[in-house]
Amino acid sequence: MANETAQFIDCNGRRIAILRGEGRGSDSTGLLWLPGYKSDMASTKATALADFARGRFQMTRFDYSGHGQSDGRFEDGTIGTWLDEAEDVFAQATSGRQIVIGSSMGGYLALLLLRRMLARGGGAADRIAALVLIAPAWDMTEALMWNAFSAAQRAEIEANGFWLRPSQYGEPYMITRALIAEGRQHLMAGQPFDPGRPVHILQGLDDPDVPAAHTRGLLDLLTGGWVRIEEIAHGDHRLSRPQDIARLCEVIDDLADRIAR
Repeated sequence: MANETAQFIDCNGRRIAILRGEGRGSDSTGLLWLPGYKSDMASTKATALADFARGRFQMTRFDYSGHGQSDGRFEDGTIGTWLDEAEDVFAQATSGRQIVIGSSMGGYLALLLLRRMLARGGGAADRIAALVLIAPAWDMTEALMWNAFSAAQRAEIEANGFWLRPSQYGEPYMITRALIAEGRQHLMAGQPFDPGRPVHILQGLDDPDVPAAHTRGLLDLLTGGWVRIEEIAHGDHRLSRPQDIARLCEVIDDLADRIAR
């Protein structure tokens, strides 16, 4: 990303940084990358995918507020805040049909974005041609955070407004009371819906953060027979090994071919 210059769009007064790469033509399918929690558009997968897409697919990637080059503090972010930003990037920075690719929290936001647009009606969701989800952390604030915390950790969040969760990927994650509370407005459990387009999921079987059993729950939640879960032996949460990225690119190529027919 050293030779690329970010552009900025406004989302409710926050400057959101985006990078765009050109594809084969204005009518070709585009790719929209939604990063994970505390990740950014310069991550290993995002950069590798941008290299793959160059000259083939128009690709848009961005940083949520409080991440990377965008404005704001990480601890002020919520699921709703970052969902609004994803929607604004989709509306302002992409055109034509898009394959929306989300990693971890980005996979959750991709599902929420599609659900929101389907609920809006009037063809709002028509430009979303397919979803590719990598270890989608759906309902993460409740199912993967709050429900998994100990009584002491919950008490610390309630008393102090946050808890610093240790991470094997770097500095501890700040889990705020606002993140948990606001996240309850966006839960998907118990509310099945038909995505109406292909949803291809890549899930590592050695993922400690989003267990494969949690991801399999989407088979009941997403109706219509659109979902395919591809489980990867020895795959971790990030799925950023060369073979994982190669498979991701193959999936995107296959979906783009299907969409173009």
